Amino acid sequence: MINRHQLEQIEIDTLAPYAQFSRRSQGRFHHDHEPEYRTAFQRDRDRIIHAAAFRRLEYKTQVFVNDAGDYYRTRLTHTLEVAQIGRTLARALGVNQDLVEAICLAHDLGHPPFGHAGEQVLDEMMEDEGGFNHNHQSYRVVVELENRYPAWKGLNLTYETLEGIAKHETEYDLSDVSGFDLDKRGSTEAQIANIADELAYNAHDLDDGLQSGLIVPDQLSDLSIWKELCERVGWSGYALDEIQRHRFIRELVGLQVDDVLKQTSGNLQKLQPQSSEDIQTHQQNIVEHSPDAKIKNRALKDFLYANMYSHFRIVRMQERAEHFIRSLFKSYVKEPRQLPRLYQDYLKNDPVHRVVADYIASMTDRSALQEYRQLFDPMMRP
Repeated sequence: MINRHQLEQIEIDTLAPYAQFSRRSQGRFHHDHEPEYRTAFQRDRDRIIHAAAFRRLEYKTQVFVNDAGDYYRTRLTHTLEVAQIGRTLARALGVNQDLVEAICLAHDLGHPPFGHAGEQVLDEMMEDEGGFNHNHQSYRVVVELENRYPAWKGLNLTYETLEGIAKHETEYDLSDVSGFDLDKRGSTEAQIANIADELAYNAHDLDDGLQSGLIVPDQLSDLSIWKELCERVGWSGYALDEIQRHRFIRELVGLQVDDVLKQTSGNLQKLQPQSSEDIQTHQQNIVEHSPDAKIKNRALKDFLYANMYSHFRIVRMQERAEHFIRSLFKSYVKEPRQLPRLYQDYLKNDPVHRVVADYIASMTDRSALQEYRQLFDPMMRP
């Protein structure tokens, strides 16, 4: 039997000096005996997986609303893809896979229903109350809103996992890092989670766009990254069937992972970090794409925004979603007694707008639609 102390020693013996080691964790906010056969970061990962907020990701929008079809990504499948890519990068770079996985699995826990449309509406409705950001909400979920233990709120995760969640940043998601050192970057593990998130959604949004027919291959012909992929798979413009589409997406993910590993390896050789502190106090991120890949990825993002995220079918779904969320928010604020008992209890300590935002953010696409019908459809039973 391999116990926790042996697992911790394996980390020390095998990981790079700039990794985060569970034996050296700064611990948890509340004292909690660590399990005999799991490290602290493994326990964090398991607590996140068993959280109610994690299960609800199955029915939350990535790009396509949950009722659009069974074969498109959801927040849950996106999260699992991010975690898989994150572990691959962590393993190759010699850092803590368990910590990377925990951060990846938690990064979208605070996302409201209907994807970024839902987030934009909540941010608008909360404009005078501190705004709404799904990264900050993910942090609130794990430190306040999950109710699973009698002695404390939240999941009581380690400092390192919480810091990785709080400092989760992508181009579109800037975190509120309140309570952590603003002069420090995320750890190597946190930086891996960030880039794995961006890498995953670029690849699977392209995949879903092609599968749905919102994007056709001819539209991609001017993109440098698409030309490179065509050369790699030997595709010359004939019909893009399902097998070929899968090949393209596999090659895209592999191409991106290889680029991150090559660029990051070069950065590490120049810096020669001897601790995680060296990574976090460096003037720029260590985990990154090459300059050439950044240009190609920028072009792909711009293309997806113009041709997929702005497609009339997506815009229609977003407009519908915004109407649902806005109507629910106004109704609950006007009469908070419509809220479930648990959230009415939160009103004793928190302002009504924040409690309403917490409740709506916890909903899935399906439960938000159900709530809307119960409140506004005269034929539905409350």
